[in-house]
Amino acid sequence: MQHDFEIIDFHTHPFLSKAYNTCNHKEVLRDMSAENTLSLMQKLGVNKICGAVVSVDSMGGPLYENHWQRISDWNSQALELKKIYGDFYIPGFHIHPDFVEESCLEIDRMHGQGVRFLGELDPYLCGYQSYSSENMKIIIDYATKKNMVVSIHTMLDDDMDAFVEQHPDTTIVAAHPNEYKGFMRHLQRLKKYPNYYLDLSGYGVFRHGMLRRAIDEAGVHKILYGSDFPTCNPGMYVGSVLLDPLITDEEKRIVFAENAKRLLKLK
Repeated sequence: MQHDFEIIDFHTHPFLSKAYNTCNHKEVLRDMSAENTLSLMQKLGVNKICGAVVSVDSMGGPLYENHWQRISDWNSQALELKKIYGDFYIPGFHIHPDFVEESCLEIDRMHGQGVRFLGELDPYLCGYQSYSSENMKIIIDYATKKNMVVSIHTMLDDDMDAFVEQHPDTTIVAAHPNEYKGFMRHLQRLKKYPNYYLDLSGYGVFRHGMLRRAIDEAGVHKILYGSDFPTCNPGMYVGSVLLDPLITDEEKRIVFAENAKRLLKLK
């Protein structure tokens, strides 16, 4: 795809093997691999990807004795992918509120590896319910001291409101605009909290005028490009920004890369 924009995909879930590939149709996409993820993204003009490894056990992933074993394995795989991708990949990692000590040690481990991206946090995949619990507050406060950017899956609005209230000094990027009602709650938070941002992955972005409204009401500096690859088709998400006639080229430049570079302190 020919264009002149730098693109940072703020929301992906890269994988080392089929068991960790979240694409629902991977059976017919037999050539999907860590290596051709790179070539696919480069063909779309994507310069860098961010995100954590995940698996769904029913999709063929290995079984674990507890949730911490599971996400610790995901985190280690993210570091392995970094060896393959180099500067193309900004690893994300997981924590768990039922494992406070282990989570804080994991923050130290990742910080030591130069990782500053926590998430996308996925309660429904990781086996917990709330962002705003006391245990989660301890972990996120510790991550904030380590200058982590925190990406969260969109869950219950009241819980997300409470979470953002608890962490005014944490850079929080919510994933998925969602449908109208959920999107409007996102807009409320975007306007109310200086530390709250939204990435474009998942559904919602295909609703005509959604991106224009987000920029008009919350400001272009609050919106980041993301695709949720391999669950979602990254070509659709590049096109949703690149081909949107309601968005100026300068706004596209900021959404595609400049906001991510600023939050992640990239050159």
